[in-house]
Amino acid sequence: MQSPSIQQADIVVALDIGTTKVSAVVGRKNILGNIEVIGYGKVISDGVIRGVVSNIDKTAKAVADAIDQAEKTSRQEIQTVYVGIAGQHIRSIMHQGVLYRSEPRKEITREDVDKLIQDMYKIALPPGDQILHVIPQEFMVDEEEGVTDPIGMTGSRLQSNFHIITGNISAASNITKCLEKAGVTVSGMMLEPLASAQSVLSSDEKEAGVVLVDIGGGTTDVTIYHEGIIRYTSVIPLGGNIITKDIKSGCSVTLEQAEKLKVRFGSALSEEIIDNRIITIPGLMGREPKEISEKNLARIIQARVQEIFDYVMWDIHRSGFENKLVGGIVLTGGGSLLKNIDLLAEYQTGLAARIGNPAEYLSSYYSDELSSPIYATSLGLLMEGMKSVELPAPDKRNVANKVFDLEDQDIPVMEEVRELVYADEKNEEGWFNRMVNNGYKSVRKFFEANPDSEF
Repeated sequence: MQSPSIQQADIVVALDIGTTKVSAVVGRKNILGNIEVIGYGKVISDGVIRGVVSNIDKTAKAVADAIDQAEKTSRQEIQTVYVGIAGQHIRSIMHQGVLYRSEPRKEITREDVDKLIQDMYKIALPPGDQILHVIPQEFMVDEEEGVTDPIGMTGSRLQSNFHIITGNISAASNITKCLEKAGVTVSGMMLEPLASAQSVLSSDEKEAGVVLVDIGGGTTDVTIYHEGIIRYTSVIPLGGNIITKDIKSGCSVTLEQAEKLKVRFGSALSEEIIDNRIITIPGLMGREPKEISEKNLARIIQARVQEIFDYVMWDIHRSGFENKLVGGIVLTGGGSLLKNIDLLAEYQTGLAARIGNPAEYLSSYYSDELSSPIYATSLGLLMEGMKSVELPAPDKRNVANKVFDLEDQDIPVMEEVRELVYADEKNEEGWFNRMVNNGYKSVRKFFEANPDSEF
């Protein structure tokens, strides 16, 4: 077998360390500007609880295994990665900054805007926290409000409201330690829901107003865009794992059986279960098999998903943008693979909902496997990494729509520049079959060996 070559300068590796999986995706841009994935690896996550590293050795082992798979499929020796950060420690605050200019007749420059932004990194934070992203909302020049790009204007006072995202220093440090133990270094770090937004939301949705709900294994991330700008971020401490535990408890089965029930037969809307099949589950150690109706299974799942959407609605109300969400709700992450979850989202929130698939800019042999919502974060990180490689000098005219780098930190935070990102809206029905056929082959083979009505 050909030995892997040293990671080339135009090769980007994205690493998503989640509660249920660790995935590494290797890619580059082809001559058409599309992302070409040349390899990837995915392993079961161990040592991560609700998006936060809880065991460095176990997480480092999972990271090393995922990277090893990615190296073999891409034939690249991976040295650096772009990694996501998430978890309940993530907080967001609003803050206002003012810059008084001594020469008001001179045009406002990029340096003026940068000075105003860098001042935000000096604000007082709780002990142990650091600023991850500083996001300008809108600017005000003297008495003129609602300015999106103040460069070139004149005035004595430059003012802006900022959405500031913070995270725990130790959480970021533990991620870095895991990567070092796995033999790679961090090129950049980005909040995971912002990365997911890059891969599944269109610029039209961001402009019109949209809620991105990223349902992971341990947490659900809520991100609200309006007028192309990130307006609100939140982390809900519930995800797909709690649904599996509900099934385990409600059906008196093992955790492994509960996960298989959720993936194979689960639905987020019990009303949609017309043919109420009986699922037979083999008993443990020769015990009598158990029977569970598909509708009762759906009721268990629906109750927990409704609770998650209750939290989402609370966040929407708290954000102040509940009447400005023309783009509705976009669901992504592994939890969005539940059948009928988009219908339940529409019924419960009153907003149009769709499943976000990160496939539009994907050009590769692996497009079928990676077009699943479970890879939304990985591909978003890959897109951001591509910008860092190919766009070292940001556009000066786009200052109000970018996430500025974390300054004076050991871990660089990647930028998010507002651009045209169309998600796959044409094939929302095929993604579930692709997930079954590609992402969960072992589960599919297990059930093919038995009648549909049996577990």
